[in-house]
Amino acid sequence: MLTFIADSGYGQAEDTTVSFSKLKNMSLEELMNIEVTSVSKHPEKLTEAASAIQVITQEDIRHSGAKTIPEALRLASNLQVAQVNSNQWAISARGFDNVLANRLLVLIDGRSVYTPLYAGVFWDVQNLVLEDVDRIEVISGPGGTLWGANAVNGVINIITKSSADTKGLFVEGAAGSDFPGLGSIRYGGQIKNDLSYRVYATGFKLGNTIDTNGTTANDQWPMFQGGFRIDWNTSKKDQLMLQSNLYTGNPNPNAVDTPVATNGDNIMVRWNHTSSERSDFQLQAYYDHTYRDFGSSLSEALRTYDIEWQNKNLIGQRNTVTYGTDFRAMDDSVTNLKLLGFFPGHKMLYLYSLFVQDEIMLAKDRLHFTVGIKDEHNSYTGFEYQPNARLAWTPSKSQTIWAAVSRAVRTPSRIDRDFAEYITTSLPPLLKGDSSFISETVVAYELGWRYEPIENLSVSLATFYNVYDDVRSAEPGPPPFFIPITIGNDVKGNTYGVELSATYQLTSWWNLRGGYTYLRKDLSVKPGTVDLNHATAESDDPESQLLIQSNVKLPGRVEFGTVVRYVDKLPQPYVSAYTGLDMRIGWELSKVIELSVVGQNLLDNQRIEFIPASPAPREIERSIYGKIVCRF
Repeated sequence: MLTFIADSGYGQAEDTTVSFSKLKNMSLEELMNIEVTSVSKHPEKLTEAASAIQVITQEDIRHSGAKTIPEALRLASNLQVAQVNSNQWAISARGFDNVLANRLLVLIDGRSVYTPLYAGVFWDVQNLVLEDVDRIEVISGPGGTLWGANAVNGVINIITKSSADTKGLFVEGAAGSDFPGLGSIRYGGQIKNDLSYRVYATGFKLGNTIDTNGTTANDQWPMFQGGFRIDWNTSKKDQLMLQSNLYTGNPNPNAVDTPVATNGDNIMVRWNHTSSERSDFQLQAYYDHTYRDFGSSLSEALRTYDIEWQNKNLIGQRNTVTYGTDFRAMDDSVTNLKLLGFFPGHKMLYLYSLFVQDEIMLAKDRLHFTVGIKDEHNSYTGFEYQPNARLAWTPSKSQTIWAAVSRAVRTPSRIDRDFAEYITTSLPPLLKGDSSFISETVVAYELGWRYEPIENLSVSLATFYNVYDDVRSAEPGPPPFFIPITIGNDVKGNTYGVELSATYQLTSWWNLRGGYTYLRKDLSVKPGTVDLNHATAESDDPESQLLIQSNVKLPGRVEFGTVVRYVDKLPQPYVSAYTGLDMRIGWELSKVIELSVVGQNLLDNQRIEFIPASPAPREIERSIYGKIVCRF
């Protein structure tokens, strides 16, 4: 842990606008009219959303050959995604990327996968049958007004298909170089016209990476998960969804004899009710249990209980008001080591909030103004407010211009407040959290433009300027030993940049999509304070990124997909720039059987993408694997 310091709502509701089978054959114009839900917590056209949002569709994922959720997230050009080793990833938006990045809120079907241990995501236990993912909505920029604390630099909303769209038997198997294997089986059925279900099991084992000496590291990653989902339209006005998952895995980031042991389970129920043509609401509740044994007797057990309600009302002819409340209890228990741990070992953390947002139509179908605020209470800093104002102008059917100003917070985690590390019990701690650590803040200014200059081309441009304050620092203690090092809030600064993305349907059989991101950071230590990391420990980000994905459908039911990525150098710790190439060739033998061959990282024998504070750097190797899919 020392090395780490030194260095709800309609957005989760099922999108029934279009089924997956129809999605495969949609034109670009139809694709751009897909309704997204993460920006305003109710369905709206992607082209009219007043936010920097990109959508990764099921087709994008399938053509890319991605094996895991983090690999699929590489397809969003507004994210910084770097593979650290076999099972660790650094994923963020608009900077502040780190293995333990803590400014990005991630949801899977409305269930937050946030951990209060460090206010981030353990990516090595986020798993799904990728065939069951309907789409991934990726917002770069604050989303605190609707989604709450930690939606500072972005929101990732992973939305799976309704069980009504996954009927029949699905089986897949894959294996290849440095890839021992992947297998999934899923069966979906229908009990009656309005009641459907699916059950599934999936597992994989990803191979080892290599260290900088060319020696194979013992960081392979086995993972198993299973679960079910039920969707029931009880009436024309009511829809119920029940789903549950359980998993177990053994990631080994440190390549030691005893890997990390993880397991967990969750269950969620959601009720959508349409009260009238002008009003509807959603009630959702979930329980999530996770356990992680870090080795050396340090472990964490977390139980999360969450219930959320929200309502949407049309008031008059011009106002759409969305409001709601959320309550979350997190029962966190840590088994500490003698010289390292979290004190107290057991802690109950509570989070409750109220939010309201009003979308005002200033000119019919042309000008919309949205204003909202969330007032959220957490166990560490009390009430935190997160306001938001957005303006969207649609001068013509082919373009939308939008602007936004918002404030969001990253609330304290247990490592900020409760952590301590000792050299010996007879001396003060070497490193400790601070009970006065406050929330980190950002005030973001955004300006964007979406344009369809011709029928088959869509372009999106987003610019941003973010002002950060009270960012985490490492303060030295008094002389002569300068211990304890205390976690503080002594870094401030700003970031600014441009995000460009485009989709081009060249022909009925050839689609191009991609984007370019430019990011600059200027972080500094506040006057009169000291940070041992000199305002560098919180992130290691590329200045420029470029993504191009090509999906081609050839005669004879053959598909050819390529993904080209350019990632600029990382400044500190320094990592060289690289260009990556992934390719997939798929052949649909029949309506039942599909074969594919995927090559990943084809331009390099091996490369380093990110250097964490610990463990030692790992090199990601070129790999090739084959896959067979059967659908009955």
